[in-house]
Amino acid sequence: MTVKVKDFGLNNLPDAVLEEYGDKTKDPRFRKVMLSLITHLHAFAKDVELTEEEWFAGIQFLTAVGQKCDDVRQEFILLSDTLGLSSLVDSINHDSAGGSATESTVLGPFYAEGAPELPMGANIVQQATEKGIRAVVMGDISNEQGQPIVGATLDVWQSSSDGFYHMQDENMPDHNLTGRFVTGEDGKYYFATEKPAAYPVPTDGPVGDMLRACGRHPMRPGHLHFIITAPGYKRLCTHIFTNEDEYLDSDAVFATKTSLVGEYKDCNDEALAKEMNVEMPFEKVVYNFILAESK
Repeated sequence: MTVKVKDFGLNNLPDAVLEEYGDKTKDPRFRKVMLSLITHLHAFAKDVELTEEEWFAGIQFLTAVGQKCDDVRQEFILLSDTLGLSSLVDSINHDSAGGSATESTVLGPFYAEGAPELPMGANIVQQATEKGIRAVVMGDISNEQGQPIVGATLDVWQSSSDGFYHMQDENMPDHNLTGRFVTGEDGKYYFATEKPAAYPVPTDGPVGDMLRACGRHPMRPGHLHFIITAPGYKRLCTHIFTNEDEYLDSDAVFATKTSLVGEYKDCNDEALAKEMNVEMPFEKVVYNFILAESK
């Protein structure tokens, strides 16, 4: 019995692999993704004339990225963020196309479910940092017609002024600087916190090695994270960035947008301080969110 051998080589490999996956992958969307991935992956290897040593170094890098992941650390999301892929995927899927809805941005690797449900006006700081600046964050949640949205849920989280999220610092209380709020009839939100400061993304893993090898800094400008949901409206994942932050023009994860910068101002409103149970002095930022209706 003579067995036919198919010769695979430099000239026919991409087409042969595409034919195999194209014929046998039944789901249309999965087929499209796989064929495009194979096309670009093979083109990349040929374009740079990838060496065996470089190929294996890449395998080792991706293995190390996976090994760095656990139930609170997502190194693959961090890798995606620092390569600009997360921001690109967000832009593809949430293009406002000239609408008035608030722009979205990346989720980031430090979102954790289970933030405490708090009454409107509560303080999300369980343990303050020594250099933290007291701040009040407030604004409206409305639709594109300017009508207040009742029952909108705001899931809020941020790093401390020392640059750590609660799951990164064993000395920090669980879910420090996080909270969930629900808007009332007026659609307003307000809570107390400490002013977000710039901080480095984690650099103790393979992504940090990559950033150093590429001569890139790891810093993110200060920001508050929000996921805002309401019945009948599209989910909004976004930030409020801290104005005048030195890293607004060089965010390590390519997520800044002019429309998402909030202006923190010194506030001497004693009545507001009493209402929010914060000590003077403090800063205040007012930022209004607009949600797009679900189609």
